Amino acid sequence: MKQAVIVLIAAALLAAPLSAGGETKVHADVVYGHKMGMALTFDALVPADQNGAAVLVMVSGGWFSRWSDPHRIVSGEGQRFGAVNDLLDRGYVVFMVRHGSAPLFKVPEAVADVRRAVRYIRLNADDFGVDPDRMGVFGGSAGGHLSLMLGNASDQGNSESNDPIEQTGNRVAAVVAYFPPVDLQGITGPNDRFPALDFDPAKAADISPLLFVSEDDPPTLLIHGDEDQLVPIGNSERIKAAFDEANVTSKLIVIEGAAHGFRGEDGERASSALVAWFDEHLGASGD
Repeated sequence: MKQAVIVLIAAALLAAPLSAGGETKVHADVVYGHKMGMALTFDALVPADQNGAAVLVMVSGGWFSRWSDPHRIVSGEGQRFGAVNDLLDRGYVVFMVRHGSAPLFKVPEAVADVRRAVRYIRLNADDFGVDPDRMGVFGGSAGGHLSLMLGNASDQGNSESNDPIEQTGNRVAAVVAYFPPVDLQGITGPNDRFPALDFDPAKAADISPLLFVSEDDPPTLLIHGDEDQLVPIGNSERIKAAFDEANVTSKLIVIEGAAHGFRGEDGERASSALVAWFDEHLGASGD
């Protein structure tokens, strides 16, 4: 009990806003864990008019997790996260979650990190004005893979752990994934472009979201370009078929002519669909 109180006090201190961009408060570099002497962090962006729900953004491309100044994101300068400001405008708290990055850390470790981030945020949801049962997750490419792992392979926490964070479940209520790889079997091993894939192939099944589809998965939106050569659209089609078979609420939006990454009107269309999905499934659609 004493340890839990210490964790909650620390969370409240760390969540104190360092500064604000416009009317959005920025809680920068909140520490949700440590590994190899380094901190695992996220930024919490809290709009002035909250709707009680939140979206966790997986900051991951190729399982590289890079730091960006959250104040620039809030001001609209962070173009890589174009959907974030749309979510803030709708009253969502946005958590920019970073994981242990490639090349040092591999995909299994990234999955473990983001699971811990969800646990931490759920445990400390009151500090951010968030309902822990109204949390969604979003990511693109590797971030989409991590989002699907959180959606499809959640748990109720480990009641035998001495760590109150690990005792907390990591379930999310809705998922949006852009062009996600869904099955890592057969693509692991030495890889100059994606060193995070260089791990024991025997572990690939444990972090392949396609293999974890079940009827209790949260509503999931997939958005994919039909000209994607890096992560072919067949990935989204396969997991959509699995969702359909398991009677999971899901939708696949195909953007014709789009490759890996959405620009211009394609990006706007994807962002609008993302916000609408979270509005519908996190109970934030009423105006």
